[in-house]
Amino acid sequence: MANANRNRAASDADGLVRLPADPDIGQSVRRRARLEKALGILSPLLILVLWEIVVRAGLLDARIVPAPSMILETFKSLIESGELARHVGVSLTRVFVGLLLGAMPGLVVGTLMGLSPMTRAIVSPIVASLYPIPKIAIFPLVMAIFGIGELSKYVLVAIAVFFFMAINSFAGVANVDRIYWDVGRSFGVSRSRAILTIALPGALPMILAGLRLSLGVSLLVLVGAEFVGAKSGIGYLVWNSWQVFDVESMYAGIVVIGLLGWAFFAVLDELERRLVPWGPGNRR
Repeated sequence: MANANRNRAASDADGLVRLPADPDIGQSVRRRARLEKALGILSPLLILVLWEIVVRAGLLDARIVPAPSMILETFKSLIESGELARHVGVSLTRVFVGLLLGAMPGLVVGTLMGLSPMTRAIVSPIVASLYPIPKIAIFPLVMAIFGIGELSKYVLVAIAVFFFMAINSFAGVANVDRIYWDVGRSFGVSRSRAILTIALPGALPMILAGLRLSLGVSLLVLVGAEFVGAKSGIGYLVWNSWQVFDVESMYAGIVVIGLLGWAFFAVLDELERRLVPWGPGNRR
């Protein structure tokens, strides 16, 4: 009876009805998280096991589709020789330099488009007309302008990244709820401070989504460029291995590309979880 009175008093004091926490809900959430992690590990392993069985059974030609165990042996030899580390290091440098060169201008242009109707009217038709062009298709033009060295790879990645960052930043800033701007004005927040404290935080989920897409497309574009215009890098490793019919090394290079993509997404997932805990992907 006394407990009931205390609960009623607590509810009456602030006008809210507090429901007791259900421990079963927390356990259910934890079980679901563990299940998702387990499935994320088991599903690739199952595919690899089936692949190994199919090749060992002779249902696939091992000269064209080698078994995972054969690819693993080649992978180990590439690591021991240092060749894989060299190619990965070169490709990562190209990705991150190009990402930096393209992401910052894209963020600035997208933010200005979201804030200024005049800027949007000027820039939007240009972005809309250039964005659909496959970026690898302009690689010959980029090489003609910037040469066949590293700069052309940086520029190609930067061009691809720029559009994703500009479009996502614009969408994020333009969709910030108007009420936040009104509250900022009522507190006398300056325009520049409002951009830093209202526009960019409000657009952060879309900006991170653009960064995620940018990292993925930077790998796609770079590998294509390394096929034809490089003497090092993961794309070169894959293409050169195919030309000399070293199929295991070719598959090892493809696996590395997949692992890099997975690592990029894992890092961005953690970054998003920390920076945008209210995001839809972080709510349970």
